This record gives sequence, structure tokens and C-alpha cells, in this order.
Amino acid sequence: MHIDHFKEHFQSITDQRQGAKVTYCLFEVLFGSLCAVIAGAKGWFDIREYILGHHDWFTRNNMFFNDIPADDTIARIISTIEPKQFQECFINWMSSVHTLTEGQVVAIDGKTLRGSYNRENRASTIHIISAYASSNKLVLGQLKTEQKSNEITAIPELIKMLDMKGALVTIDAMACQTKIAKAIVDKGADYLLAVKSNQGKLRIAVEKAFAAKRASVANNITFEKGHGRIESRQCHVFRSDKLEGNFSRWKDLKSIIMVEKFHFIKGKKLDLEYRYYISSKELTAEQAASAIREHWGIESMHWVLNVSMNEDACQIYKAHGAENLACLRHMGLNMLRAEPTKLSVVGKQKRCMMNTSMLEAVLSAGFIAMAKN
Repeated sequence: MHIDHFKEHFQSITDQRQGAKVTYCLFEVLFGSLCAVIAGAKGWFDIREYILGHHDWFTRNNMFFNDIPADDTIARIISTIEPKQFQECFINWMSSVHTLTEGQVVAIDGKTLRGSYNRENRASTIHIISAYASSNKLVLGQLKTEQKSNEITAIPELIKMLDMKGALVTIDAMACQTKIAKAIVDKGADYLLAVKSNQGKLRIAVEKAFAAKRASVANNITFEKGHGRIESRQCHVFRSDKLEGNFSRWKDLKSIIMVEKFHFIKGKKLDLEYRYYISSKELTAEQAASAIREHWGIESMHWVLNVSMNEDACQIYKAHGAENLACLRHMGLNMLRAEPTKLSVVGKQKRCMMNTSMLEAVLSAGFIAMAKN
């Protein structure tokens, strides 16, 4: 199961407890918590119950010889781990088992942990920025920011922590900032950024560059039918020299992209919209369309965290508990998705809850399968 490999990457975490009062090994509690989260544990009580229910398996793997800690003790141990150190270990671990291929899409987006606010201050809700390798469905790293508006400052910090050489980094319009574009290029990667009204002059210039194309597109729409809706998507790419004005502050800007989307659902209003993007990479229309579609994989990942792992319903908020548990969920989801059995995430969780043989398969796949990607 490669427990030693896992331990190698996480043993550097500093134990904040006083040495003379330590009864339970930090690694044992951390690894036990990860196993429980893989099996569907939603909080501290669930984690203890999972370890208790499979105590024989843990002792066979040289853990929890000194009985099992209470759920309050598990909460205290996990919540005192310094999140930055924990996240660095996670990122280093992912770097060791997964190598980005040239041109692979890495989507960056934020998600609010809706139940993580201090009960005396609702505005304290935690917001997590994640980097996601779309094609392999792997979370590569995460970073906390207190508010959604702080994504602009948090994203460059996350980029600095990751090895992104050769990747194509996709981010939504809020992060369409020159500093973020520069940070991505400086790491040896390329950017594909959505352009909206927060970059007024750039948006106007891109729209103007595609004005003639928009007129011709409107007369040559092809449609797809399915699931009660009629849709059309077309992607067009121009070189950045089509822009009127000086946009040299956007480092290595090479391509501008327009996506035309038409959709109609019976009984609802017909909708035709245009979305615009910029990129530091010379892209074909097919490459740009594919990368834009892949970006939405991170939204799917957020959906799984909510529906399969009940992330938004989690009420843990004290100390670093919410942030560290979010990291454990990311780790657990990576490993569940790496396991090749054709079951849903929930189905795999249920099997892990019932028997440790499935847990062993998930833990092993989490290392072996990811290492092959």
C-alpha cells in the first residue's frame, strides 16, 4: 500500500504538542484520518468510528497500539497542524507521483467552504483556491484565502508553490490580471484567461478584433440536439497582433479567442452569447476549444466534493480543522478516482467503509496509477 512512501512525504510535519504529553503518534492519526475520509467520514466522530471499526487492520499495519484516540483528541491533533506545511507536503507528494505533460491543462479556481465560518463571525468563511489537472482528474495543490476577492493575491502564491512547466493554466475572468499572467509565464507555463468587463480596454479591443467574425458566424450557425436542448458552440482564434492598442503589459500574449455559444431549451428564452479569452500560447481553434472545455472539470470536482463528500455541509471551523480536513478530502478524492473499479466515488467509499481490501486497493492505486500519469 506504499504506507512508507506516504510517510516519507508527511513525516516532516511539525507536531505542535508538548512531547511529554503525546500519547498518539501524529502520523498514525493523520493516516487514519485519511483512510476514514476515503471511506466517507464527514467529521471527527466518523473518523474515530472508522478507525475503531477496523482497529485490527490498523494494528496489523503497526498503528494504534496504544488504543484509539477520542474524537475530540483527533480534532485537536489535526486542527493544530500548520496548514501551510501540510499543503507543501501534499504538493510535494503530488509532484512525486504525477508529472505534467506538455500542454496539459491545469485549471485554477476557488471554492467556499460554506460551513467553515466562526459562529460569531459569518464573514470568516474559508475560501480555498485549488489547482486541478483536468485530464487526469487530480488536485495538485490548494491554498486558503479568507475571502473570494482575495483570489487575485492568492493565485500567484499557489502558482509559485507548483511545478507547472509546460502546462496550460486556465482561470476565470476574476484572475485576468497582468501579475497573474506574468507569474504563470515565469514558471514556464502558458495562460488561457477569460476576459470580461474587469479588463475594460482589453475586452473592448478583443471584441473589436472579432467584430467581422461575429457577423459571419451569425449567418453560419450549426446546431446540435440532445437532452431537450439545441446547442451550438464555435471557437475562433486570432493572433494577438489583431488587437488595436498597446497590450504589451500582458506578458507573451500571442492569441485571442472567441467562443460563440447558442442554446435553446424548450419553453425558455433563446440565448446567444460570446465569450472571450487571451493566451500566451499559439493555439488552434480546436486546441482552444478543448482547453476551455477542460477547465470546467474543476467545477465537476467541486460538485463531487459537495455531493459525494458533503463538504459544504461540514460544520468544522475551529483552529485549522476546516482547512486541513479540506486537504484530506482532496487527497482522498485523488486516490478514489485513481482506483480503476467502475464505481462512483460514493460506491467506492461504501466498499472502503465495509472492508479494508477495497481501502488497500484505493491506497495502492493512489500511488501506482497517479505515478503512471
